[in-house]
Amino acid sequence: MTAESTDVLVVGGAGVDTIVRVESLPVPFADSYAVPPIHTVVGHTGSGVALGCHRLGLRACFVDVIGDDHEGRMLQDRFAEEGLRFETVVHPSGTRRAVNLVDATGRRMSFYDARHPYDLVPDAALWREPLAGARHVHASIMPWTVHALEDATAAGVTTSTDLHDWDGHNPHHRPFAYAADLVFVSGSRLAGIQDAVVADVLDRGRARVVVVMDGARGSRVTVRDGGSFAVPAVDLAGRPAVDSNGAGDAYVSAFLQAWLAGGDARAASQAGAVAGAWACGTAGTHSSLIGPDELARQLDAHFGPRVDTPVDTPVDSQAGARPRDPSS
Repeated sequence: MTAESTDVLVVGGAGVDTIVRVESLPVPFADSYAVPPIHTVVGHTGSGVALGCHRLGLRACFVDVIGDDHEGRMLQDRFAEEGLRFETVVHPSGTRRAVNLVDATGRRMSFYDARHPYDLVPDAALWREPLAGARHVHASIMPWTVHALEDATAAGVTTSTDLHDWDGHNPHHRPFAYAADLVFVSGSRLAGIQDAVVADVLDRGRARVVVVMDGARGSRVTVRDGGSFAVPAVDLAGRPAVDSNGAGDAYVSAFLQAWLAGGDARAASQAGAVAGAWACGTAGTHSSLIGPDELARQLDAHFGPRVDTPVDTPVDSQAGARPRDPSS
C-alpha cells in the first residue's frame, strides 16, 4: 500500500448479508416457512460507508480483515467493479456474514456472525499506510479498529464511528464512543436514556457532534457547545421504504461528504436523512446508493436550495478545533 490521497479511510466492517424476506417481525415460531427468493449480497457497515462515500465522489479507501473464501471474493469482486480501493489481510476464521430478516415494511432483524477472534489485531500497517494520505478516518466497531482512531487522532486527522444499536452500557462500545470526533448511534435502544447517553459521550469523550439516528422518527444532532436540533425523516415521493438494510450507513456517508465539503452539522445531517431514505427504496443491502446529483436534487426539494460548497473546502481537523454552529 502507498499513501495515496484519500478523503475517507474506512477501517473494518466488511461482510456479506443473506436477506430473507418475511411478512412481519418477530416471526412466530413454526417448523418452516415458505419465503420469497433468498439473496446473498455484499453488506455490513464498513462496506456501506465506503461504497456510499465513493458513490458521492469522495476518494475512499477501505481496509479490513477477510477470509480466503467465497464471501471474501464476493467483497473483492464488488469493490473492484465499483472502483473502490480495498486493502485486506486474510485470516483463517473467514469473512464476516449475517442473516437478515426483513419484513414487509422494510424493518430488519440481523443475526450477525463476527467470525474473527475477539482479540484479533492485524498488523497496524493495514491502516497506518493509507492513514498517511487520509483526511478523515471512519472506524467500524471491530475491537481492533479503535487503534486506527487513536492513530488518526495522533496524526491530527478527524474521525468518526457508528455505535449502531448501543444500549449506553455495553462496554464494547465505550472506547469508540469516547475516541471519535463524530459519533453516530441508533436510537433503537436509547428510549428514556438518550439525553444521558449523549451527555456522557460529550463529557467523557472528544466528540464534536453526536448524531442519534432513529429511522422514521428522524435524527437528533447534538453539537458540543452548540446545542441540539432535530432533523425529520425524509419521505421520498414515488420511492417507498422496502428495506432498511444499510440506511444508517448511507446516512453516515452523506453526512461525511457534506461535512468534509465544509458544511455545518445541520446541512450534513439533512444530507444524511436524504441518503438514508434513498437507501431504503430498494431491496437488499447497499443495492442502491445515492449519487451527488440526486442528493442535491432531493435536498433542494425537501430542505430548500443551498449554496454549493467546493468539495476541496478545508476542514478544521485539529483536535481542539471548535465545532460548527448547528444553526449556521
